[in-house]
Amino acid sequence: MRKPAILVVGSLNMDLSMEVTRFPQSGETVLGGVFTTAPGGKGANQAVQAARLGARVTLAGKVGNDGFGRELTASASAAGIDTGRIRISSAVATGTAAILLEREEGGGTRNRIIVAPGANMDLMPEDLDWLREGVAAFDMVMLQLEIPLEINRLVAEYAWEKGVPVMLNSAPSAPLDDRFLSRLTYISPNEHEAADLTGIAIRKEGGKAVQEDLEAVTRALLRRGVKNVLITLGGAGAVVSGESGLYHSPCVDVAEVADPTAAGDSFVGAFCTALCAGMDRRQALDFANCTAGITVTRMGAQPSLPTLEEVLPVLKREKARGFEPKLLECLR
Repeated sequence: MRKPAILVVGSLNMDLSMEVTRFPQSGETVLGGVFTTAPGGKGANQAVQAARLGARVTLAGKVGNDGFGRELTASASAAGIDTGRIRISSAVATGTAAILLEREEGGGTRNRIIVAPGANMDLMPEDLDWLREGVAAFDMVMLQLEIPLEINRLVAEYAWEKGVPVMLNSAPSAPLDDRFLSRLTYISPNEHEAADLTGIAIRKEGGKAVQEDLEAVTRALLRRGVKNVLITLGGAGAVVSGESGLYHSPCVDVAEVADPTAAGDSFVGAFCTALCAGMDRRQALDFANCTAGITVTRMGAQPSLPTLEEVLPVLKREKARGFEPKLLECLR
């Protein structure tokens, strides 16, 4: 039984994080707390999460010829990722992300993130010429929107031509054309990105997303050609919808949210890994929620991403629907 092979084409950023007691207003200076740097970027985060869960992962992207770029590549390699497809830009610095973490009095944590894409936006079609035929070697391709949209379109076309499933984590929010959507097997926006794509807001009542809104959003995206829709809803959990119906998985209870920065990346990386391991969509949804539930209890992007051995006890505790440990044997 072979390990699933996943290709991630996406961003690599160095995260520069600072804790504050409150976000500053325009023109205001506030004193911050702990400052940290950690490897991040949506592409790299999702690749590291899939690798730590046991998948065989290749990461394609671009960094600058600088210390941050070397550190990001080394971090991915240390997670067991094939980094041979990471290119180096001679013209642009490595991408960075400035993250403010606000500690609320009630114990919650909010974040605000500004990304300077840098070399991520220097990723060119010629950097991915090998994918025209090489994509056939993978069980899943994962994309995000922190690299040029035309690169995402190109990779999706290559994968579609070879019959390889494609997951797009549609973040940060951007307009997407119907041809691109028709090449996607899965799209994974959060509730706000889903509203941007469809014009339909997802209301919440009593802490739960309104079913009517969820169905309207997913129908709108399915009509545009994507095969399955995966929506994360913060504390209200997540849903996956397609031809076989809409399924909801509640958020995992955690004692305290330390840092939500990489939660969405952890979720998507875990969902794709579970699918490639043989889980169905409902099982993969539960698996992803349990994985992300661990991630938010830790600080930093990649440092917070759990291993398979850390996720399994949470799956058992949460009594995930239809969970069969043997389904994950190929990940060990």
